[in-house]
Amino acid sequence: MSRLEELKTRIKEALPGLECVIGWQKGYDALHNTPLFMRSAEDVDKLEWGALNVHNPAVYLPTMAGKKVGVVVKGCDSRSVVELLQENLINRDNIVIFAAGCDGVVDLTKVKAKLAAAGTGAGVVTAVSADGKTVSVTAGGKTVAMPMAEVAADKCLRCQYPNAVLADTFVGTPAPQPTPVPSANADLDALDAMSVPDRMAFWRYHMDRCIRCYACRNACPMCVCRDHCIAQSREPHWLSQDDSVTEKLMFQVVHAMHLAGRCTECGECQRACPMDIPVLALKKHLNRTIHDLFDYQAGVDAAAIPPLLQFKTEEVNIKERSW
Repeated sequence: MSRLEELKTRIKEALPGLECVIGWQKGYDALHNTPLFMRSAEDVDKLEWGALNVHNPAVYLPTMAGKKVGVVVKGCDSRSVVELLQENLINRDNIVIFAAGCDGVVDLTKVKAKLAAAGTGAGVVTAVSADGKTVSVTAGGKTVAMPMAEVAADKCLRCQYPNAVLADTFVGTPAPQPTPVPSANADLDALDAMSVPDRMAFWRYHMDRCIRCYACRNACPMCVCRDHCIAQSREPHWLSQDDSVTEKLMFQVVHAMHLAGRCTECGECQRACPMDIPVLALKKHLNRTIHDLFDYQAGVDAAAIPPLLQFKTEEVNIKERSW
């Protein structure tokens, strides 16, 4: 029995005791999978598992507080679930976690670039197949084979947890630990190599392209204060609706600071951005600082308390008394 069929079987067994189970289904074409809310056996039959499951379903869990729900997760998604549990934003008794080993997901921008280079034109994608090493996409009557290493999402190139760190039901054989790719943190390396003025110019250029759609916020599983978000709150009035680089950069910096020590680097903020702004680099930079100061990685241990959500008289790596 395949991983997918076993997942479907286990979900059908658990479904009568759940409000729904969140997973993925085919979208408007063969290249796009979309979130699926399974409430019946017929819904479960629509479930997909594979390289096109790019969305992080954990983003929906805080909105379903008080309901007993299931969620199907990849390894990176499971870290978001763990972080939500750490912060008591969801109740462990109300969450049933289904998982399987993940061979990585594609970056649709990279796939579309490959299709364009292969001369498929604007043809509709009619078929996609993936075996973990190669992704084959048929569009405009032409099939293009792409090495997974060349079209994988950047987060997959540095993946440490291809299997769920927390699961009630795990099906199939665990995925092997991927070999780290040297270019996985090329974004941070490039920023580190810049002077401060050049770095500011880099961010001002990108923020000038921001359309303030807040897709980055809405796709983030750890952005849970949307009803009181500084982007919309007028009491206090932190941000205006002025379409300026300063206001847009202010929002992104505050967004990143609110995720310091909490971001699991699922990459949903950057994937959702319609302007392809590298907003994840801001979160990764802060994550690196948190790791260096507190030796902490978000969403790995459900019993751990995030360092910025607790107080210690003196931190091991911050020798403030000796200053």
